[in-house]
Amino acid sequence: MKKNKIIFWSAVSLLVVWEGLMPLATVLFAPQYVNAGTKPLGYPDYFAYALIICKVLGVAAISYPKMPEKLREWAYAGLTFNLVFAFISHACVDRKAEFMLMPLVVLGILAIAYIYDKKIKKAGKVERAGAGTNAYQEVSAL
Repeated sequence: MKKNKIIFWSAVSLLVVWEGLMPLATVLFAPQYVNAGTKPLGYPDYFAYALIICKVLGVAAISYPKMPEKLREWAYAGLTFNLVFAFISHACVDRKAEFMLMPLVVLGILAIAYIYDKKIKKAGKVERAGAGTNAYQEVSAL
């Protein structure tokens, strides 16, 4: 269980930096570079701002432990779509391997976070179910 949590939080920490803090820092401290990644791909300027807002909200939903499960699932899905379409955009427009590879690496980290999130939730349900059974048995033994 502890190993799963370490892997999950390591992956989420990388996602928070890559998909949350770096885009947010760009908006706050270097706004002239906000559309540096989207403009060469042919996207309008406002698209970069919408993408940054969605990334930050998605990472926040994944990293906040008490977020409702459905919202977390939507956040994972939204970030997955973002990264898949980033790969497709780079593959179709600039065809540079280093630009195509980066979204896939981040997608791999996102997949690790998702898998270990599910493992932690499953282990938590088993522990709670086991604790509930023991408590019930103790009460019925009285």
